[in-house]
Amino acid sequence: MLFLVPTPIGNLSDITHRALDVLRSVDAIACEDTRHSGNLLRHFDIHKPLVSYHEHNEARRTSELIEQLVAGKKIAVISDAGLPGISDPGHRLLRACQQRGVPYTVLPGPSAVLTALIGSGFDADRFYYGGFLPVKSGGREREIRGAAERNVTSVFFESPHRLIKTLSAAATLLAERPICVARELTKTFEEYRRGVAVDLLSHYTSHPPKGEIVVVIAGSDSAKSSG
Repeated sequence: MLFLVPTPIGNLSDITHRALDVLRSVDAIACEDTRHSGNLLRHFDIHKPLVSYHEHNEARRTSELIEQLVAGKKIAVISDAGLPGISDPGHRLLRACQQRGVPYTVLPGPSAVLTALIGSGFDADRFYYGGFLPVKSGGREREIRGAAERNVTSVFFESPHRLIKTLSAAATLLAERPICVARELTKTFEEYRRGVAVDLLSHYTSHPPKGEIVVVIAGSDSAKSSG
């Protein structure tokens, strides 16, 4: 059986009892970074065989893991943080389980997408998740234009090294649309900073951002009430 197991996005206390029980019971754990996950597992005194499973080996590793699952092994998939399958490996193996008739389950738990969405204060009844904003300026601007036209809240992951470029483009393309930069979620220096792009750009230019970042953009229908 396959288990997709969410791990904390910052605060280790956010792991669930069920997640720990599953990780202690499986035959092997597939993870993005065996060193990073090894530290997490040792913190909870869990010692299981670890298998690297990331974007560069996902296709080959999926073939190996599905054969182990068919043979009766129990395997958990975890990402560096949050729920596997959302901008992280896991989806391909789950689809393989569906095709081969292997049972699987997805455990609920920490999610940076939903945490940032709710914490932004923008409309969360309907939303668009766009994954990581593109590295190249053309793709990034297309995504921001899409958010400008969308009538629902848009959520993106962004690197702290590219946040200034994103806010610079947003200052031109989003005008007075409210934006929230959610940073270091669940950690000591957690921050939700709301405002229009030009003000956020000014702040982060003088205070270079660090840590994991989620950018949340209010939808056109709720922009006035969210500002």
